[in-house]
Amino acid sequence: MPTLDDLRGQTPAWCPGCGNFSILRAFKDAFVEMDIEPYQFIIVSGIGQSGKFPHYLKCNTFNGLHGRSLPVATGIRLVNHDLLVVAEAGDGDCYGEGGNHLINAIRRNINVKLFVHNNQIYGLTKGQASPTSMEGMITNNQPFGVLSEQFNPMAFAVTLDCSFVARGYAGDPEHLKGLIKEAVGHKGFSLVDILQPCVTFNKINTYSWYSERVYKLGPDYNPENRLEAFQKAIEWGDKIPIGVIYRNNRPILEERIPVIKNKPLVKQHINPDSMKTSIKTELKRYY
Repeated sequence: MPTLDDLRGQTPAWCPGCGNFSILRAFKDAFVEMDIEPYQFIIVSGIGQSGKFPHYLKCNTFNGLHGRSLPVATGIRLVNHDLLVVAEAGDGDCYGEGGNHLINAIRRNINVKLFVHNNQIYGLTKGQASPTSMEGMITNNQPFGVLSEQFNPMAFAVTLDCSFVARGYAGDPEHLKGLIKEAVGHKGFSLVDILQPCVTFNKINTYSWYSERVYKLGPDYNPENRLEAFQKAIEWGDKIPIGVIYRNNRPILEERIPVIKNKPLVKQHINPDSMKTSIKTELKRYY
């Protein structure tokens, strides 16, 4: 069984007080409790403070381009069904640059676990507004305030019938740990949006601001009722629900592709002779 030390990576270089620290701890605690060894999973990340996340763990890692973690994660999952594939992204990284990839990952229902570090700001690039920044918020790049309506990832995901939709809060790592375990255990694409303060560039959405508003969904709430889920998803302001917002069970992409349904590419035999024939055939077309 792995320990916290088994998952220890490089020393984090985040700002003191950053919500990423508690996200990292919740993630490690969840994986230790689920008995997941470092070799059994891979984390794909993009660019941003969230993109540094896999470097602070001991695991298989692919650090890609801004907003492009999901295409890589999809490819890895299609090749190897036995590998737990996790994607880490920031709110700008995922909902801005990577928004089109998020749409298709939800639609395809690839069995990838996506954790979005949502601090409602671009932290790495010095504090310009992200898609989840609140309307009217003044930033270094928006001196007259954010003019665009705030993006709601929970309502977006429920509308697209995402297989697993949840919201966590970095200020409650114990609750977040439970959500991470549920997302990993769910069969299908999982989106966990994690509210986290940026202590350097976001002076509005602070720990105290979140703590006054977030509340946990109770045991009487049914996340499989899509209409109720949407109503919870659009709740934002004085009260912000955290927990599993929506959940459904539908076939995953890997099970709908006949050639890899029973045997993924990593387990299929490669015939060098057939590859040579294909290469020769292609060369003849051009020479």
